[in-house]
Amino acid sequence: MALTDHVHEGDTSYVSLAAGCNIETYSSSAMRDIDIRRKLRVDKRLHCGEADTRIVEELGLCQGIARVDIAVVNGSIHGYEIKSERDTLDRLPAQIDIYSRALDLVTVVTARTHVEKVRKMVPQWWGIWTAVQGKEGPRLRSSRKALPNPDVIPFALAQLLWREEALEVLEKHGLANGMRSKPRQELWHRLASGLPLEDLGNIVRDRLRRRGANWRPLALPA
Repeated sequence: MALTDHVHEGDTSYVSLAAGCNIETYSSSAMRDIDIRRKLRVDKRLHCGEADTRIVEELGLCQGIARVDIAVVNGSIHGYEIKSERDTLDRLPAQIDIYSRALDLVTVVTARTHVEKVRKMVPQWWGIWTAVQGKEGPRLRSSRKALPNPDVIPFALAQLLWREEALEVLEKHGLANGMRSKPRQELWHRLASGLPLEDLGNIVRDRLRRRGANWRPLALPA
């Protein structure tokens, strides 16, 4: 969820004033993005039993055009987008476009108030989890399991690599001739055209998992 989706706190109600949107008022008991995020990032289902799983918050896609709330990187890149009661769905169509280019799987984690609208908006292969308020905070229930993305775009996947990473991969696979001084866009294009999608996906996931601890750390308090 982007900053434009947030609703500022008042004493008893919250109002969304995003450009072009209708004004919506929320009760003070409504679940917030941060409430769902805290629960989601410690959910054992994210790891899928893989010890080398890395959880990344606000992963930028397509040169930062959009940032998915939480990305789980292991044998796939699974993006989780949070839509709390205080969020609108105005940005979801654009997010669907960008996320569907680069992510292997996508799940929307949404309040019950949005479930039916989300179900009608997102592709059939996207998963849906419902956040339900419990005594000890939100409970996350799987309403529809995510399926593999049938149309990952190789260039969008390559864009997840930093320039130096992209060049190292090109060097390793004998694709760097004439590319060492080129801008990163051309490096990404060479990777996208020169490597099979499965190989490129494995390389990108490996590089994301190997990045230092200071890269996009989990900064929110538990």
